[in-house]
Amino acid sequence: MDSSQFGLRFSHIGIYVTDIDALSRFYKDMLGYTETDRGELEGPEGKFGLVFLSRDPDEHHQIVMVAGRPTGLTFNTINQISMKADSVETLQKYYRILQQSPATEITAITHGNAISVYFCDPERNRVELYVDTPWYVSQPCRVEAPIESSPAELMAWAECHARSLPGFRPRSEWRREMERRMQADRQRTGT
Repeated sequence: MDSSQFGLRFSHIGIYVTDIDALSRFYKDMLGYTETDRGELEGPEGKFGLVFLSRDPDEHHQIVMVAGRPTGLTFNTINQISMKADSVETLQKYYRILQQSPATEITAITHGNAISVYFCDPERNRVELYVDTPWYVSQPCRVEAPIESSPAELMAWAECHARSLPGFRPRSEWRREMERRMQADRQRTGT
């Protein structure tokens, strides 16, 4: 079922940043985003800058960075920004790139239903790069993954591990169940 047939699909995220130039440069240089626009708006506190970034020519922006985040905040309200990789090889490539970047707290994990690389960008926003696996397991699940293994070894390890977890089943079965539940929710709410 195509999620766009329901009239809504996720498009982009906006985040407040402290150093808009440094953070946009990180996303462009390390994650391959392109700056699609840049400008200023007038707000109650004066002018503030915006930078628009995308990796998809059909999306004007997938991330918009907005200047004005106060320095010295002790808590970041963004839990994570997640980006789906097209393959295990791509995920491993970015893991190696991040090792040579200003990113911190770089870790590879499996959720059973995905293999992920987590890191904090230079302003401590948590970012996840991930690939789905063909399996479902009950969540939450977070176990370190041997990301530097060959792609075939990594996927074999991930499957073996997933099979030992509660709720293991093919993703296709889980998807059919979710499709039924979501249809029932839409009927109930009229959306």
